[in-house]
Amino acid sequence: MTQLLIATHNQGKLREFAQILAQLKLDLLTLDDLGISTEVEETGTTFAENAQLKATAYMRLSGLPALADDSGLEVAALDGAPGVYSARYGGVTGQAQLDYLLKQLEGIPFHARLARFVCVIALAHPDGAIEFAEGFLPGVIEFAPRGTGGFGYDPLFYVLDDDLTLAEMPAERKNQISHRAAAARAASETLARWQADGKL
Repeated sequence: MTQLLIATHNQGKLREFAQILAQLKLDLLTLDDLGISTEVEETGTTFAENAQLKATAYMRLSGLPALADDSGLEVAALDGAPGVYSARYGGVTGQAQLDYLLKQLEGIPFHARLARFVCVIALAHPDGAIEFAEGFLPGVIEFAPRGTGGFGYDPLFYVLDDDLTLAEMPAERKNQISHRAAAARAASETLARWQADGKL
């Protein structure tokens, strides 16, 4: 069975990818499985650049085809911020980060608080091929956190079709509609093509 490195230490993320890529019959490995502890600096200015940096670096370290993703929140009223700086937005984390985002949106009405989660996956092959897949989840930034599930910005991210924030949504539903799930489904098409071409 062909091995594919999922460039993460996060077991939850691995399970999500394993579910979506199951039909490809790939042997999915994580950085922990290979004993790789090297941290790749995300110095890119776009999600695609950061995903490519990680996929390429871990492909070289492992000698295996590698999948890496970068994702974050883009708020229209903030000109796309926090974007690639989502994890370190405002220089704070947790509840303080939610408070910081709300402060930036003070006085902005609900209809103007449009946002989207973005995920870009980079696939790097030892033969030099690099391909990308994208996924998006549109929503609106709430006026106050709602729900206790999820992580990061989930308590503020309201999904219109479900009438729930991501933090109020069952994990199974979130994993169906998430930006990462959409990007992974697109990436599976590339991987299927690589299999058909004998690259996997």
